[in-house]
Amino acid sequence: MAMSSARKGWAAVGLAASVSLVLAACGGDDGDDDTAGGGDTGGGGGDCAFADEYGDELDGTSVTVYSTIVPPEDAPLEASFDTFEECTGMTVVYEGSDEFEAQLPVRIQGGSPPDLAIIPQPGLLATLVNDFDAVIPVPDDARANVEASFDPSWIEYGTVNDTYYGTPFGANVKSFVWYSPSSFEEHGYEVPETWDDMIALSDQIVADGGMPWCAGFGSGDATGWPGTDWVEEVMLRTAGPDVYDQWYKHEIPFNDPQVVTAFDTVGDVLKNDQYVNGGLGDVSSIATTRFEDGGLPILQDQCFMHHQASFYQANWGDGVEVAEDGDVFAFYLPGIDPAQGNPVLGGGEFVAAFTERPEVQAFQTYLSSDHWHAERASKGNFVSANKTVPVDAYDSPVNQLSAEIIQDPEAVFRFDASDLMPAEVGTVAFWTGMVNWITGASTQETVDAIEDAWP
Repeated sequence: MAMSSARKGWAAVGLAASVSLVLAACGGDDGDDDTAGGGDTGGGGGDCAFADEYGDELDGTSVTVYSTIVPPEDAPLEASFDTFEECTGMTVVYEGSDEFEAQLPVRIQGGSPPDLAIIPQPGLLATLVNDFDAVIPVPDDARANVEASFDPSWIEYGTVNDTYYGTPFGANVKSFVWYSPSSFEEHGYEVPETWDDMIALSDQIVADGGMPWCAGFGSGDATGWPGTDWVEEVMLRTAGPDVYDQWYKHEIPFNDPQVVTAFDTVGDVLKNDQYVNGGLGDVSSIATTRFEDGGLPILQDQCFMHHQASFYQANWGDGVEVAEDGDVFAFYLPGIDPAQGNPVLGGGEFVAAFTERPEVQAFQTYLSSDHWHAERASKGNFVSANKTVPVDAYDSPVNQLSAEIIQDPEAVFRFDASDLMPAEVGTVAFWTGMVNWITGASTQETVDAIEDAWP
């Protein structure tokens, strides 16, 4: 298959020069699996052969699903459940919330958990297991699906105390900067290939009377998480992947000088009042701007660059073309230290069950299957680490590029560190710390406070 121009652009930044495989979703088994819910990757479309094993045992049952996925990203997700509902007679009751991380433990403690939750942080999954003993281990058939079609690291991420609790759902690439190709062309700007190039471009935009960056940390009870992504990206690019691993495992303290360096490097961009926050306010406005709105000023030339993951494409709105020659597109966030190559930061979600009814186990197994991952890919705005889903099955150039990056055996890929840290650090102190930091707290007092929160 010929490499698309988008993927050529990735190759140009030298990803292939990166060294070891840390997380890849390709190679190995060919995915021809006839375990429960596995096998056919035809994307559904009304083909009910996958559901023959259930007979009529699911007819009339219902399962509740709870996640962080809210409008407009929830529409294709809910559409991906339709085939299972039509073929089995089961009803899926879906609820998305931007207060998910705070509300899920409350629901568990109150005795009314959802049947299934789509959890975006392995650290939160571990907390729910260790603190509440609330998660049901993964059914054997679901584990077989994952072993057949995913890199083994995705089982490691969903394992707590040697027991497997969370099956992989979606995946994403975070190392992107969104921009307007037409605006860049109009102003004579070129996509930067190094961090120094990116800073020089930012300075040029300022000299031309523009504001180079816009950002938003707002996300309900999860406010602050986009800032953690920035720090994680820079930790990979300055300290390197080995130190990054030591950091999220707390083998070095959170206030280690290398972490301070990463914060200060991010501050050179996000705390620079000449660089941000185009179309939205001053530096402090980053804390109150919802992340969904953080990049939209690009469409009005009020800013020119916005760091956000592949899934951000859902927020551009109807009529906005996301393509290399379209209204908006994304380039790779460049490396800083050539010795660290071009690392990739990513994330993903995991499906965990809180009740053990047969219909719940059946649906969790289906969500781990080749069939569902192909079905979900066909609905758009989604990337899977399932290695049976071909790159050209995805609906957009950004998703295709993301899938190829995840599947590249040369990629040095690291999972989002805050998602891997204990929940009281990664999804509480780190998030809160980023808000305090962007609104005036110093780097040192911020990293000291997060270090003090480590259990």
